[in-house]
Amino acid sequence: MDKKLTLSLDERIIEAAKLYAKSNKTSLSKLIESYLNSLSGKTKPSEITPLVESLSGVISIDDNFDEKEEYTRFLIEKYK
Repeated sequence: MDKKLTLSLDERIIEAAKLYAKSNKTSLSKLIESYLNSLSGKTKPSEITPLVESLSGVISIDDNFDEKEEYTRFLIEKYK
């Protein structure tokens, strides 16, 4: 059951939060709800946050990309 909550915050913070929420295609209410839920430790592991959702699809990987092979190459280079 949803309930209304009144908050008093600095106007600049509110405007920045509104811009962030809009750029992540969510509402300020959902953003705050998600944040408060994460503080309580009750966030579902399968729940996708607005930030993660905004990053989805940013990188495209070839179908034949082998993660283990690339990681092995990375480690070999790193520890030369």
